[in-house]
Amino acid sequence: MTFFDANQPLVRRKQTQLDVQDLEGLIHWRWQINQTTLMAWLYTRIDQVFLLWGWVAGVIFLTPQFCPGLSWHHQALVWSILTVVAVGLMAKLAWFWVTVERLRWLVYLWGGLMLLGLGLTDYGIFAGSGAILMRLCPIWLTVCALGYGAMGIGMRSRTFLLFSLLHGAAMPVLPLVPSYQFLTTGLVIAGSLFALAEVQWDMRPPLNSEVLTPAQQTFNREQQRLRCCQDQG
Repeated sequence: MTFFDANQPLVRRKQTQLDVQDLEGLIHWRWQINQTTLMAWLYTRIDQVFLLWGWVAGVIFLTPQFCPGLSWHHQALVWSILTVVAVGLMAKLAWFWVTVERLRWLVYLWGGLMLLGLGLTDYGIFAGSGAILMRLCPIWLTVCALGYGAMGIGMRSRTFLLFSLLHGAAMPVLPLVPSYQFLTTGLVIAGSLFALAEVQWDMRPPLNSEVLTPAQQTFNREQQRLRCCQDQG
């Protein structure tokens, strides 16, 4: 048995046969005229976490790019509060899913990484550390690359390893666009998060969870069977 499931594509269209942990808090919106569906969106709680961080990253990195006159100290205070709130919302949204999948360490990992990056950023701004201020974008790309790398290994997902490499590959590009480092970093970080919210990524096979009732476990097994039949078809 290989570490990664080569039968799963890196990314694909979202599955519709969802397990109990994916149905919890699901947002499903469909736009249709008569009986014709024009657009449909399906966001699990994990997708919602990606969207949350995507908007947070976009606002934080695009603001200094397009509003350079704003006080760095004021931005640091606002972004610090926003980041801490986002960490709390991430934990709330993802907790049931990570509990069922035995992946609670993901919440601690990303919470710790975000607070580490936040601490370095705030120290650089309030202490006037030029060494940190000149490297804010590489620091955050490194933080995200480490997070995705750990996810890729821990979840046996080639998708997250690929996004880890993407963030690492963006760092050598920054010196080539010195005036647009925040824009470039924001596009890479936020764009990756928005992309992950729209697709189905690969990961290790589902686990039987003691958190679920026997009926829920039976439901999940049936959903998994339907997904296998869909993939084979």
